[in-house]
Amino acid sequence: MTGSVALGRARVIEMVRIRKIMKVLLAIFGLWMIAVQPEVSAAASFQELDSRILASDLVLKDALGMPDRGIPKDLLQRCRGLAIFPAVVKVGLVLGVSFGTGIVVKRDEKTGEWSRPAFFNIRGGSVGVQAGAQATDLVLLVMNEEGVEGLLEDKFTLGADVSVAAGPIGRQASAETSVRLDSGILSYSRSKGLFAGLALKGAALEPDNEANEIYHGKGITVQDVFYEGKGSLSDNARILIGTLGDATR
Repeated sequence: MTGSVALGRARVIEMVRIRKIMKVLLAIFGLWMIAVQPEVSAAASFQELDSRILASDLVLKDALGMPDRGIPKDLLQRCRGLAIFPAVVKVGLVLGVSFGTGIVVKRDEKTGEWSRPAFFNIRGGSVGVQAGAQATDLVLLVMNEEGVEGLLEDKFTLGADVSVAAGPIGRQASAETSVRLDSGILSYSRSKGLFAGLALKGAALEPDNEANEIYHGKGITVQDVFYEGKGSLSDNARILIGTLGDATR
């Protein structure tokens, strides 16, 4: 009887464990569906989009405020565009997924002036032994005009449509990157959470057309924002552009 009772308890414990695992998998699958199909979520308001710009400015200031561990300013001065995605969320157990929202600005090659911010999404996934969750601030330096033009496409995949490399950090790091400057994009990240597993592969950037229309006006495209100077310019957007101007003078 004792053996039967022990066996029965073991089966109950195993069933509870399986149920917990299934709940986690279902939760991750739900997050994956949101990441793959963000259009099912409610549209952001103008105020929420403006807050996204403010969050991007704070990430940028943090990245520039650490001379020994931050983004070299001379690389920022040489880039043609800048993408900032605050708190990109990665979750994973077996299937890792990532989704984030942010902004992209373009720098005029002749005048050095920065454009109004355009809204973009970033998403990607990887398969491997993974566990946990992570929120990462992501900053991308677009180093050439071809990279900026690629952002005008419906979908722009890092590593496929443009080469991407981990960006150097610190005061002297940029002096060591003559080869890396051949990359279309230099990437930087700051982690806030815990994540174990394979790095995200094939991340894709897409214009958030709905957000751009809400913020800039109906019918205004990313191309209009980047090349025609059209769209809204809120106080937070002015602050962001001011931060960039101070850093690239």
